[in-house]
Amino acid sequence: MHARFVRSAAALAVAVTGTLTWAPAASAQPSEPTPSASAAPAETPARDTGSVEITTKDTAGDALPGAVFLLLDSAGQEAGRGKTDAQGKLTFLDLAPGVYRLKETASGSPLHEVVADQDVIVTPGATARLTITDPFKAAKVLLQAKDDKTGKLLAGATVNIGTGTGTSTLLTLTTGARGTASGELPVSSRKTQFWVKEIKAPTGYDLYKPSKTFTAGPGAPVTVTVTNAKTATAPKPDPSDKPTHTPSTPSTPAKPSSGTGGAKPFSPGTGTPDADSSSTAAAVLAGGSTPKAPAGSLAHTGADATPWLIGGAGVLIAAGGGALAMARRRRVGESTDDGSAES
Repeated sequence: MHARFVRSAAALAVAVTGTLTWAPAASAQPSEPTPSASAAPAETPARDTGSVEITTKDTAGDALPGAVFLLLDSAGQEAGRGKTDAQGKLTFLDLAPGVYRLKETASGSPLHEVVADQDVIVTPGATARLTITDPFKAAKVLLQAKDDKTGKLLAGATVNIGTGTGTSTLLTLTTGARGTASGELPVSSRKTQFWVKEIKAPTGYDLYKPSKTFTAGPGAPVTVTVTNAKTATAPKPDPSDKPTHTPSTPSTPAKPSSGTGGAKPFSPGTGTPDADSSSTAAAVLAGGSTPKAPAGSLAHTGADATPWLIGGAGVLIAAGGGALAMARRRRVGESTDDGSAES
C-alpha cells in the first residue's frame, strides 16, 4: 500500500507561557482505506504430528548401521525414507496421525536378512519407537554318507542336526541316490556350533553311533560327513572245500542175545530148527550164496547171523549124511535078514 504525504515549507512556533511546543505541519495519509482489524482473516492453527524412531540390531545384540527403511502412508504413498546411523537408529518426523507401513529394503550387512513388513501407528504428539532385529542368514549344509573303507557314497543315511544340549533338532536330512543331501541351518551368531547324529544307517551297514560337532557361519557353506562300516556276516562255505569221507572201522559182530533181536542157531537134539534158518540153509545148499532181502523190507537191526547160518547149514549136511548112512545100514540089515530067512 502506498501513502502520499503533504509537507509544509516551515514549522509554526507558538509561544505559550514561555514554553515552546512543536506541532507537525503535515501528516502521512494512506491513499486507500485500511481494513479494520475485525475484517482480517483468522490464522489456521497448526495440527499436531507424530514421529517414528527405529533402532536396528542383530540377534547377537549388535547395532546394524546402513539398514534402509521405507515408510508408506495408508494410501501407499511414500511418507519417508532413510538409513540407520552408526548406532543403528533412524527417525521419521512430522508425520500426520494414522497407520503407516514400514518396509526394510536392505539390512546393510552381507550376513543379515531383512525383516518382514509391519504396520506402525502414529498418534499426535507421540513418538512410536520400534526395535528391528535382523536375523543372520542361514548356513548352507551339505551332508555326505560314506563307506569307512572305500569312501563310496551311500544312500539311505538319516541324520538329525541341532544345537545346544542335544535335545533340540533343527534339521533332519536323508542322503539320496547320490549319497548326499542339503539343507539350511538357522544361526544365532557369526560362529555357531552344531551337533549331528545318525539315526538310520544305510542298508547293509552299521549305525554310526558317535555324535559329531561342526561350526557354521551366516550364509557360509559347510560339508558334514558321516562314515559307516559294513555289517559283519558269517562267511559262506567254499564249494571246493568238500569234506573227506573217512570209512568207519567194521565192528565185530555181537553175540546173539536170548531175546528176539537176533537169529536163533539150531542145535542138534533140541528140536526143529527155526523156519527162517532152515530156508536160509536150504538156499545156501542150493545156490551157495545168501539170498538178498526183498526190496522194501526193513533193514535188519540185529547182529550179523551169517556165521550161524553157515554153521547151521553144516549141521544139516552132517545130519543128512548120518541119516543116509543109517538108512543104508537098515537096508543092508533087512537084506541080510531076508537072505537068512530064504535059506
